[in-house]
Amino acid sequence: MSRPSDPGRASTGQKIEQAIEKAFDPLATALKRATTPGKATPTAPGKPGLEISPLAVPFPTIPPIGGVEIATARAGFYKHERDDLTVFSFARGTTCAGVFTRHRIGSAPVDWCRRHLDAEGGGQDVRALVINAGCANAFTGKAGADAARRTASEVAKRFGCRQRDVMLASTGVIGVVLDDHRIVARMPDIEAGLDPDNWAAAGQAIMTTDTFPKGSYAECEIEGRKVRIAGIAKGSGMIAPDMATMLAFIVTDAAIAPPVLRALLGLHVRTTFNSVTVDGDTSTNDTCLLFATGASGAPRIGRVGDRRLKSFSAALDRVMLDLAHQLVRDGEGATKFVKVTVDGAASPASARKLAKSIADSPLVKTALAGEDANWGRVVMAVGKTEEPVDRDRLAIRFGPHVAAIDGAPSPTYDEAKMSAYMKRAEIDITVDVGSGRASATVWTCDLTKRYVEINGDYRS
Repeated sequence: MSRPSDPGRASTGQKIEQAIEKAFDPLATALKRATTPGKATPTAPGKPGLEISPLAVPFPTIPPIGGVEIATARAGFYKHERDDLTVFSFARGTTCAGVFTRHRIGSAPVDWCRRHLDAEGGGQDVRALVINAGCANAFTGKAGADAARRTASEVAKRFGCRQRDVMLASTGVIGVVLDDHRIVARMPDIEAGLDPDNWAAAGQAIMTTDTFPKGSYAECEIEGRKVRIAGIAKGSGMIAPDMATMLAFIVTDAAIAPPVLRALLGLHVRTTFNSVTVDGDTSTNDTCLLFATGASGAPRIGRVGDRRLKSFSAALDRVMLDLAHQLVRDGEGATKFVKVTVDGAASPASARKLAKSIADSPLVKTALAGEDANWGRVVMAVGKTEEPVDRDRLAIRFGPHVAAIDGAPSPTYDEAKMSAYMKRAEIDITVDVGSGRASATVWTCDLTKRYVEINGDYRS
């Protein structure tokens, strides 16, 4: 869910301060110090030296979800002091479905989850999820696959389940084999620390270059029974639409069969996680997993067309879209949250391609960073796609301000008003290409010098 700014209320700086204080209680004191002249800017709880995004939003209050317990620990995948291992323990009978990267060089955890969820009877009784940050275990060959299998085997022994009922996810540096012994060594601490109220800790433990933990929560009803949906995600760079452009883990206490969970993920991922982009690069490890514990007592839903899914589907969409927006808000070095909408396209697919071309364009994104309404770069990004576009009907708006209309500069263009609008933290770009009736929306951020700095020393 987007969070539009309101110029009539508190200043952007005040709102950011309030949001971050709520999200990071331990950082509240540091944040206050940062607003005092001569004091340091507050840094993120993940990688040392990263400043909290000016677009950060608070981590929500997430109540315990029946049928799931969570624990975090420091396994040592990072040199600095921080938790980098997260384990979810699920009640018997928990169902699961996932969507994964279409990257041709998928990681060992992606291969593991996809294989077991796609197998006959897959996703019927998933008992655990193991997530590590700091090592992607991607492009690691047989050694990486063996490490993933050993991790699942060890957790399965401790939780009394089959290897196939343990899901895995990794994030971090590509080309480094996972040291699974680090995970095994911390399992006693993990088991002792399992708690249903550890959502915030989990959101922080899965971070890499993220500057704030990302979470979302929603409720709905199924035949009069309250159902809860909660999720966390991580992602800041290497973010582009190609299934699940990050790691995301969503849990509900509804009782829903795996085929229905798969259908719901497929329905909503297109307009949420597949409709955000930070830098146009797709990860080897992109994963979104949805678990249903059945602990709510609501009736089990085993058919995709069941009308009782309507409110649940809407609530799931809200959680997924909220998490997707937070990825953009935490884009590496981002200072602008940007909504790109294409109208008048020949088809939905064409609209998405056009919107993504604008959202991914380095020239458009650097202009946004410079607070320059350079609509000529938008024209460039539209025209290079080779999608159907009526040049003489093309129109471009930045928020309510018209930059171009009927294929030419707007006669009412006001540079002063446009410049004032571009200073906002949240910007809308709308393009009508005059070729049909289809539309699509993609969310992105600006591209700043800070992005280069963060990625220039990523492995250091």
